[in-house]
Amino acid sequence: MIQITPQMRIWLAVEPVDFRKGIDGLAQVCRQKLQLDPMAGALVVFASRRRKALKFLVYDGQGYWICQKRLSQGRFGWWPSDSGPPTFGLDAHQLQSLLWNANPTSTQAAPLWRRLTPAA
Repeated sequence: MIQITPQMRIWLAVEPVDFRKGIDGLAQVCRQKLQLDPMAGALVVFASRRRKALKFLVYDGQGYWICQKRLSQGRFGWWPSDSGPPTFGLDAHQLQSLLWNANPTSTQAAPLWRRLTPAA
């Protein structure tokens, strides 16, 4: 099971990838195009050309996990611009918004860390 924690680094690959690629092909895209180490523990999100599906690749210390979400109708409406850097960073709650087909950059959520005040 893939556990997504608030401390986890999450990267979106801005350019679409060929969804026939498996673990080895996506790991190669991470190394060559994104300049990311796929074994560093970050979750990398890839989109299909028409943005009807997303693939997720993560290394858990023993092996790779890969999973896919494909929409039954429509497409993912939000995606970062191709004109910027090859990756785009997200927080865990922003990833959840993306999976629900919302704009993760405009979601309103509680801060990831809250300072605890000592009881009086």
